[in-house]
Amino acid sequence: MKQDELIVDMITRFTDIINGLKGFDRKFTNGKLVSKMLRYFSKDWNSLRMLIDNTKDVNAYPLEELYGTLITYDLNNVETKEKTRKIKEEMKEPLKRQIVLKSTNDEGSSNMNMSDEELDDLVLLVKK
Repeated sequence: MKQDELIVDMITRFTDIINGLKGFDRKFTNGKLVSKMLRYFSKDWNSLRMLIDNTKDVNAYPLEELYGTLITYDLNNVETKEKTRKIKEEMKEPLKRQIVLKSTNDEGSSNMNMSDEELDDLVLLVKK
């Protein structure tokens, strides 16, 4: 299984390969197909692979049921993978500087008393 590959794409690729081999008169038992499919999972799928290996009889486990289990597992973990990806992206972004301005409520000071040059400096500071 390729890194970040969707399980549906892997199943399609696996089916295409098996159908191509069947065209050359290669015969596969259901158990052999299931074990070949389980063998090529990426590290993200180790927990499910070990669970299936330990709880199911691989020789009697239908390939279609395996497909359903894999798709269900993938759909349930999409949200978790998305959250992890967002966290990794946020960690890569540099921290942004922020400026805090203190305001005062003096009656004598107002923007009208500022010179144009001081006002331009203030606008430039706020933009930065």
